[in-house]
Amino acid sequence: MAPLRNLLLAVALLAGCQLPLTPEDLEAPKFEAVPGKAVIYLVRVNPDFNDRQALVRVGDKLLFKVYPGTYYRWVVEPGTHQITGYAGDIGTITVQAEAGRIYYVRQQTTPFSRMPISHFFLVNENEGRAEVLRAVLLVPEP
Repeated sequence: MAPLRNLLLAVALLAGCQLPLTPEDLEAPKFEAVPGKAVIYLVRVNPDFNDRQALVRVGDKLLFKVYPGTYYRWVVEPGTHQITGYAGDIGTITVQAEAGRIYYVRQQTTPFSRMPISHFFLVNENEGRAEVLRAVLLVPEP
């Protein structure tokens, strides 16, 4: 879905049109803390040298597909949150989230492999914001 959205966005920009923004599109790049909560951005960098989708699980509740040049933002309760690859992907990172803070996690995958293996890195605010601004918001499928 994200590659199609990227293509539509590129066509609209070239045509001088603007796609309507969703509420998530408007909120996500504001980089604002949420009182009493933590915010975590997961960004899969582009180029990633592997254009295959990677399945990522957040805790034991959320599973979504990530592509190069996409990001996901979620608001969480303070505490420990684990992001892991799914199926054969053994990548993992644990974020110890504090209320009122924003965290940026970069995802890169092993190049040229049949099945992506994720490598997750906690990055600083400047790097994280720059990577988010170059990416497209990912909305998990229901």
